[in-house]
Amino acid sequence: MSLQKDFRDAMSKLAAAVNIVTTGGDAGTVGITATAVCSVSDTPATVLVCVNRNSASNAIFKQNGYVCINVCASEHQEMSMHFAGMTGLAMEDRFALEGWQQNAAHVPVLNGALANLEGKITSSQEIGTHTVFFVELDAIRCNDKDGLIYFDREFKSVEARQEVAKVA
Repeated sequence: MSLQKDFRDAMSKLAAAVNIVTTGGDAGTVGITATAVCSVSDTPATVLVCVNRNSASNAIFKQNGYVCINVCASEHQEMSMHFAGMTGLAMEDRFALEGWQQNAAHVPVLNGALANLEGKITSSQEIGTHTVFFVELDAIRCNDKDGLIYFDREFKSVEARQEVAKVA
């Protein structure tokens, strides 16, 4: 076995939130499904997103400079598949699906996502096959819904925590 295959197999065992990362602007409007999203700091609120350097979207993210990380609810599995390129739906048709609106920076935001993390790419670093984008957030919205994760090469739903009624 190769180290690359071993690495990919090991990473498939790392359950991760499913996100649709979008950008819009002069360079165009694109989105990708990504699990390589991670918090970096709460002051300033910063996350990182890893995007394959061979992806046509990579250069568009760099040129536009603004993104929205849409943390997917379980109801967004099909949408996630579209943005992962699993269904053959063209990019412009993906954004024509119900639920998308543009923010002030012309970045698509998915209504009803578990969270929308909007911000500006403040720096990036090329690591192997990927670009690591550091995004400083300027707007955050959250919803209480069941979540969507990717584990063992499959989408899985995760139930939201139920509020426990307090007894007086």
